[in-house]
Amino acid sequence: MTEFDLDLFVIGGGSGGVRAARFAAQRGARVAMAESGRMGGTCVNVGCIPKKLYSYGAHYAEAFAESAGFGWRLPGTPTLDWATLKTNRAKEITRLNGIYDGLMSGANVLRLQGHARLLDAHTVEVALEGGATVRHHARHILIATGGTPFVPDVPGRELAVTSDDMFDLPVFPKRLAVVGGGYIACEMASIFHGLGAQVTLLYRGEQILRGFDDEVRDFTAGEMRKHGVDIRTHADVARIEAAGAARRVHLKDGSAIEADVVLYATGRHANTAGLGLDALGVRLSPSGAIEVDERFATSVPGIYAIGDVVGRLELTPVALAEGMVLADELFGPPPGQAARRMDYGNIPTAVFTHPPIGTVGLSEQQARAQFGAIQVFRSDFKPLKHTVSGGSERTLVKLIVDAKTDRVIGLHMVGADAGEIVQGFAVALKCGATKAQFDATIGIHPTSAEEFVTLRQVSRT
Repeated sequence: MTEFDLDLFVIGGGSGGVRAARFAAQRGARVAMAESGRMGGTCVNVGCIPKKLYSYGAHYAEAFAESAGFGWRLPGTPTLDWATLKTNRAKEITRLNGIYDGLMSGANVLRLQGHARLLDAHTVEVALEGGATVRHHARHILIATGGTPFVPDVPGRELAVTSDDMFDLPVFPKRLAVVGGGYIACEMASIFHGLGAQVTLLYRGEQILRGFDDEVRDFTAGEMRKHGVDIRTHADVARIEAAGAARRVHLKDGSAIEADVVLYATGRHANTAGLGLDALGVRLSPSGAIEVDERFATSVPGIYAIGDVVGRLELTPVALAEGMVLADELFGPPPGQAARRMDYGNIPTAVFTHPPIGTVGLSEQQARAQFGAIQVFRSDFKPLKHTVSGGSERTLVKLIVDAKTDRVIGLHMVGADAGEIVQGFAVALKCGATKAQFDATIGIHPTSAEEFVTLRQVSRT
C-alpha cells in the first residue's frame, strides 16, 4: 500500500490553487504546490490586475479633456510615458507575486518552483528550476493550471501577439488591430485607444460580446465607436503579412488594414499540455477542458481540477470559491460551519470597456427562454458629469423581472463605475429581491446607481 507524504498536491499557483492550498493547510493537511511561472496566475500577472491598472491609466486623457468644462486649464498637451506605466505596473505585479508566495509560506505549504506532471493518480514529478527532479506521493492531487491564449491557424499567425504580451510591448503601438469580439478583445481595444492608439477591432460575427445581453452589446458597441474605436463586424481575417516594420491584415472580403501590432484575442484554452493527463485517462471535454463533477473530481479517482482549466466560468472569484469548496470537500469545513457548496447562479461580472459593463443574472434573451412572461425596465441617459464636461457618453441601466413572481432576475449596466455598482446589487439578486423591494429602496442622489431603484415604467414585456 502506497504511503503518502502529502495529503494534497496542487499544480498551479493561481487564484484557485493558492486558495485551495491555503484552506487545506489550515485544516491541518500536508500540502505542496508546484508553479513553473510567477505566483498569482493569469489574474495577477497578465490578466485582471494589469488590465485594470492600464484601464485606470487609459481614462486620464479623456479626463484631461473633460476637465476644461469644469474650469481646469492644463499647460501643454499631456503625453503618455509608456515606459513609466510599464515599470510601475511591473513593480506592483512583483509585490503581488511576493504576497502570494507569502500566503503559501505562512500556511506552511511546501512551494516547488518547476514544472509538474502526473505519473499516476497519486504521484507527481516536478522538474525543478536548476535541473533537479523530485517526486511526491499525495492522497489528493489538484490541477489548477488555468488557461492560455488561443490563436487560430491563420497564415502569418506568428506575426500576431496575444493578450499576455500586451502589457510589456517594447514600443507603444500608434496603430493597433484587435482580432476578436469577446471581453478581452473589447477591453484591450478600449484601453489602448484610451492610451492613445488608433484602434481597429475586427470581429467576424454580427456583434461584439456574444453571450451578453443583446441590448448591452449594441449599446456598448455604439459607445465604443463614439469614443473612437473602429469596430468592424463581419470582418474575417484571411492572413497577416509583414509590411516593413508594420503588419498588414488581409480580410476575406479583399480589404486590408495596416497596424503596428496585431492582437489576437480569440479565446483561451485550458492549460493541460505536459501534465501527463492522457496517459492516466483523465477525461477532457471537446474544447480541451478537464471534465469534473459537482465535487470537482475528474474521471480518475484522487485527481481534482478547479478554475479556468475546467472551462466553466473563467473568473477569478469563481476559482477562489471553487478552491474553498474543494478544501471543505476533501478536509472538512471549519469547526461549527457547514460545508460550502458551489452555486453558479447570479454570479456578477464586469467588462472594463470604455464605458464599462456590469451585469448579474439573466440576459433578456435568457429570461424570455427560461421564464416566458417577463417585464423589462430600462433607461439610458447622459450622466450628470457630462452635462458640464461636454462628453457625449451615455449610461444604460436595465432590470429584467419575472412577471409571475416580481423577482428581479437580471440587472445590467453600461456606464462609469458599472462594476462597483452592480457588485452591490448582486447581493440583492442572490437574496431573491423583488421589483417591489427595489422600488421601496431609497436612492442615493445624484448617482447613476439610484436609477435602478427609480425605474417605474415597463419598457417592454
